[in-house]
Amino acid sequence: MKLVHSILLMVALVLTGCASTQTESKFRSYSGPEVTALVLYKERRMMYLMHGSEVLKRYRFELGFEPTGHKQHEGDGRTPEGVYRIDRRNPNSRFHLSLGISYPNTQDRSAAAVLGLPPGGDIFIHGTPSALVRMVDWTAGCIAVTNDEMEEIYAMVQDGTIIAIYP
Repeated sequence: MKLVHSILLMVALVLTGCASTQTESKFRSYSGPEVTALVLYKERRMMYLMHGSEVLKRYRFELGFEPTGHKQHEGDGRTPEGVYRIDRRNPNSRFHLSLGISYPNTQDRSAAAVLGLPPGGDIFIHGTPSALVRMVDWTAGCIAVTNDEMEEIYAMVQDGTIIAIYP
């Protein structure tokens, strides 16, 4: 009887192991050097994950539908420029995974107030739905990478990390 239980237990463990390898998780682990900053150049469409002065990874990205210039107000389709922080993460994003950027800051709010408009918000680095993979500058002001790249970035970048966005 003990032999039968042992065999059944082994079969169950093997089957459980097989089942878990069939469904890939979008959550990865990362044990490399700390990402101390993200540096983005909008015109070049390049994002660099930095550890001090060392480039750990680089990614191409898409922007908002009006990619030139600093975000002025809600709905303008621009991506902010300046120094912000990663301030939140969304594991259930409509865009696979996403990391929030601390826009708007005090200056952004003041500039939008002068225009009499809300500054907007909810600016993220996020993945790309399959229907939009070949689209150029399709976001409402966010920074979009592929879903596979977003999984790497999500694992590597911690809340509080500086993000510098240049023209």
